[in-house]
Amino acid sequence: MTDSDTTFEANKGRKASPVASSPKTPSLATSLATGLETLRKAVAIMPGSPGVYRMLNAAGDPLYVGKAKNLKKRVTSYTNVGPLSHRLQRMVAGTASVEVVTTKSEVEALLLESNLIKRLKPYYNIVLRDDKSFPYILITGGHDYPRITKYRGAKSAKGEYFGPFASAGAVNQTVNALHRAFPLRSCSDSIFASRTRPCLQHQIKRCVAPCVGRISAEGYATLVDEARDFLSGRSRNIHARLTERMTAASEALEFETAAAYRDRIRALAHIQARQGINLPSLEDADVIAVHQNGGQSCVQIFFFRSGQNYGNRAYYPRHQKDAAAADVLFAFIGQFYSNRAAPPLLLVNQDLEEMDLVEEALSLKAERRVHIHRPSRGDKARMIIDAERNAREALARRFSESAAQRKLLEGLAEKLGLDSVPERIEVYDNSHISGTNAVGAMIAAGPEGFNKKSYRKFNIKSDALPPAEGGITAGDDFGMMREVLSRRFSRLLKEDPERDQGAWPDLILIDGGAGQLSAVSEIFAELGISDVALAAIAKGPDRNAGLERIFLPEQAPISLQRRDPVLYFIQRLRDEAHRFAIGTHRAKRAQKTSRSKLDGIQGVGPGRKKALLHHFGSSRGVSQAGLADLEQVRGISKALAQAIYDHFHANA
Repeated sequence: MTDSDTTFEANKGRKASPVASSPKTPSLATSLATGLETLRKAVAIMPGSPGVYRMLNAAGDPLYVGKAKNLKKRVTSYTNVGPLSHRLQRMVAGTASVEVVTTKSEVEALLLESNLIKRLKPYYNIVLRDDKSFPYILITGGHDYPRITKYRGAKSAKGEYFGPFASAGAVNQTVNALHRAFPLRSCSDSIFASRTRPCLQHQIKRCVAPCVGRISAEGYATLVDEARDFLSGRSRNIHARLTERMTAASEALEFETAAAYRDRIRALAHIQARQGINLPSLEDADVIAVHQNGGQSCVQIFFFRSGQNYGNRAYYPRHQKDAAAADVLFAFIGQFYSNRAAPPLLLVNQDLEEMDLVEEALSLKAERRVHIHRPSRGDKARMIIDAERNAREALARRFSESAAQRKLLEGLAEKLGLDSVPERIEVYDNSHISGTNAVGAMIAAGPEGFNKKSYRKFNIKSDALPPAEGGITAGDDFGMMREVLSRRFSRLLKEDPERDQGAWPDLILIDGGAGQLSAVSEIFAELGISDVALAAIAKGPDRNAGLERIFLPEQAPISLQRRDPVLYFIQRLRDEAHRFAIGTHRAKRAQKTSRSKLDGIQGVGPGRKKALLHHFGSSRGVSQAGLADLEQVRGISKALAQAIYDHFHANA
């Protein structure tokens, strides 16, 4: 790669935004000539090799990331604006600079393009959103008695992975059933090594207690092999063997043993029933279908492993309204598999351009052959039809939810007397116990429901200062609200003074009454903010839901009918803010209570802390240890042992 690769790293993590070159800005129509001049200058010194180009606006934010077999030719095509769509013309008009990264091949360029789009989220690209990691089932390795557990994240742990599963709930249910069918241990290695008697899992027949020798190594290995065979799709053989053993035990009048085998067979049947439609002939494959309507797309993906259906998930990529279905699917595949290996087969419902190139890129990343196929008949075609139906229904549900949400927003605007329907609502709440571990919380909502990526947490800082220095007294809810809103909107005024990045709310809801509303009004008056609507929601007498009063600036409080949908909507917003604030407070409190006495000792990091705790059993044991005992711990020098001893005996 060229040295220009460093320019990509400099903008790592920045969210794409048109900012100064926003397509909503009227001046864009007159800036097309400037954008063309920028592209022509960039093309003049651009190499003709494969690589990735990035168009930036005047603020340095990414507008578009693309790959090319020949960078010079590809970027030159944007200088002929006649055939370009209106969307691309706006993109060219907003371009203030172009940066490139050269690669060895077009395949590398495709992989890099997908990574950069996911990371930078350029405004004009098709962007996959909410791309979270999928959970797996792991049979651990490196131990005489492997355990079976749920696993999420990079596959760094030793063992065999089975999945992916579409949701954590599906994995939890499957793992629970697996422990009934194959009673393998689920405890960690450290707990396993310290056991002296069977745990509760053995009592409820979900573990054979290898930790205390209740099963031989050979017998445990047999259970592991059976679990592995089942997860690999050889469930019929397992079912037949268990049935034979149950019958033999019953004939030998060993009814308790027979009942145990019966329960294991039922557990296997429970797992298979939850996996829905299975297709043994499909082996390992992902079935991917896209459906479009109303300028939006839904991509539905089904996971099949060893002929078993491991569930499905719907995605709604962000893109311009004129994006073609095949382009959306192409972008989805590139970004979805940018951080995970693709299975040997992808079944799709669209013919993709550069199919061979995509297959080569996925094969290179997976280190084995990956084939992309659009089936036209047979079981595979029926699976594509099923995936298309699910995508169509999911998008219809999304439209229905959006319409209902819009109706609620319109009703809210009418009840509160707002000039327009709010596109962004922010709700604020505080949480503390007698003023300790105080936190503020903000949630955001709009036409698409709760926007959890916009949620914010605020550690209350002024409660640590005396009132004379601008601090607040413990438990001062009004003071906490003033601090939170002051910090939030002071920062907004600095980062987005023109209010063109979509970060400013149209309406602020406060959990509280007239006092909280007055505190926020004072902050807005100090900051010179007068165009953001304010309202506070106070619980009714005895804090009964349904009797809330809504306080508005310079107006008498209003109440809504108990069954008014708008009241339910307001309650949902308030309750979500309360839930988020309580969760933030509990996390902060737990973090403080979980601190060890060793945390404040200079030179004692996580490794030495672990060594000390393993050696003495607890932080109390460390505090009571003598100097000579401390010096015996691995990694603890004489000087550090003296420092640790002095820390606990400073007042002795």
